[in-house]
Amino acid sequence: MNAPTKLEDAFHQLIHQNHLWGLWEIASQMTPHPRPEAIAHQWKWSVLEQVVKQSATAVPVGDERRAMQLFNPGLNGQWATTNTLIAAVQVLLPGEIARAHRHTPAAIRFIMQGNGAYTAVEGEKVVMHEGDLVLTPSWQWHDHGNETQETVVWMDGLDVPLTKALNCIFFQMHDARRAEESKPVNGSKALYGHGHLAPTWVKERPRFSPLMLYSFDQTMEALHALREREGSPYEGIALEYTHPQTGGPVMPTMSCRIQLLRRGEKLKARRVTGSSVFHVVQGQGRTLIDGKPFEWAKGDIIALPSWALHEHANTGPGEAILFSISDRPVIEALGFYREATS
Repeated sequence: MNAPTKLEDAFHQLIHQNHLWGLWEIASQMTPHPRPEAIAHQWKWSVLEQVVKQSATAVPVGDERRAMQLFNPGLNGQWATTNTLIAAVQVLLPGEIARAHRHTPAAIRFIMQGNGAYTAVEGEKVVMHEGDLVLTPSWQWHDHGNETQETVVWMDGLDVPLTKALNCIFFQMHDARRAEESKPVNGSKALYGHGHLAPTWVKERPRFSPLMLYSFDQTMEALHALREREGSPYEGIALEYTHPQTGGPVMPTMSCRIQLLRRGEKLKARRVTGSSVFHVVQGQGRTLIDGKPFEWAKGDIIALPSWALHEHANTGPGEAILFSISDRPVIEALGFYREATS
């Protein structure tokens, strides 16, 4: 390439001083395939368990929650586990209440440990047990409480990085410690928690699922009913939690899935657009991500970047179950979804 002339130098100085750049200077950012800054990363339960135990005495619950955020090492300190999602581990001790607030980022809770604590969502007290999925849709008042004698731990999943990138974050603290409870306990489960059956007299169709509690008992029943089926060669026996009225994802911005890997099962490798965060519900296994092995066991959490080649295998003596959140609803709504096999 010839050295730039004085005229070219002067032109580039002119446009740069006025906050312009030539396409020829930045065209390399139009990559042949996604190259996310987020990297594949694993948070081992052996470490998270220590964090959970020490947080109980090191961090009080006040206006903010006792929630340890999982920052992706590739994102230079951004509040993000992947480019679009944040995961955290939250701890609630016996007798504690996490004050009511609301925010535009949508949230899910997957209960990792403990039973009987609650999340109150827009006036509905939702009682939580291990393996349950609890929703906190965008801009819904919610508080957490633990009226039991055991510590309760869950994984939070939120679309904070996506909402932040769109400059759409709003947050409001409630005047009271607890929002008023105006609905029956687990009322949404009584209305909508019956599989493919939904009440005909309810005319509202919110974009988020009106079912706030997806119980682990029902989830396991569904997985085990399909354990003899062939399933997906890339995901095993994989089920998506769905909106009971529309059959769509539980949130406009987040998809939640659970998958069963049978004993000895080794899945095929695949790439997909969009990122995910996996939590190991039970079992042992190995996930190969762009050639790097991640050996996992119960309680571990793994970040999977967009377009990373990945494959799961069950390496333990029994069945393995993975829960995951992803940004697929957004990717699909924008027409960006693609997948490719190795």
